[in-house]
Amino acid sequence: MRLLQVPIAKRRGANIARLLTMLSCATMLAGCVTKPDAVVASVPSDYRQRHPIVLKEQPRVVELFIGTKRGTLTGAQRADVLAFAGEWRHEASGSILIDVPSGTPNEIAASDALREVRSILAAAGVPPDGVNIRPYHTSDPRKLATVRVSYPRIAGDVGPCGMWPRDLGPTYDPEHLDNQEYWNLGCAYQRNLAAMVDNPHDLVQPRGEIAAYGPRRTIMIDKYHRGESTATIYPDAGKGKISDVGQ
Repeated sequence: MRLLQVPIAKRRGANIARLLTMLSCATMLAGCVTKPDAVVASVPSDYRQRHPIVLKEQPRVVELFIGTKRGTLTGAQRADVLAFAGEWRHEASGSILIDVPSGTPNEIAASDALREVRSILAAAGVPPDGVNIRPYHTSDPRKLATVRVSYPRIAGDVGPCGMWPRDLGPTYDPEHLDNQEYWNLGCAYQRNLAAMVDNPHDLVQPRGEIAAYGPRRTIMIDKYHRGESTATIYPDAGKGKISDVGQ
């Protein structure tokens, strides 16, 4: 009977050893599991996450250089003020502020030019209560004090660009072997896009649809009912041609 009990005991010991080995391997594999979200959150791999476009309120400023002996605006300055008023109606988020120099050699001339600026703004449709005037003192007497016309607007902003938190060359850091984009990549592109977009709200949400042009739609439907071509025909389309090849 003792000869039969020895193999059974060895078999039980071998089974227990296998179970312990399997448990240790499972524990080691479980320790190697990582969450990909944590890696992406610490080091963003998308330039839109590293350099997002944010909307903020920024001033739109036009500076008018008024000479000491002039007191009036030039033709180019009148055009600047008129265009400024049109942009205010389109994108302003507040009233217009005019900073007039005080205690400077061109103080009297700037005050005279201020009347012309206000008259141009009024003619462009800016209400009188939408214009505020504020005197200011210049800190540098060597510079010509200007009449500054400004208003707040919503604009896109990115940055600051030019940040290099890591070395681009060979280093002993583990991040050098990750083959990831360098931090500043895409910052200039995002900054230019934010500066060129006409309506910064389009970066957040789409615009609402407007009604279709009714008269044009009626003409196209009538042509379709009569079996005619609905293509647009331009009578003067061939005036600039110098050859009849392909006709």
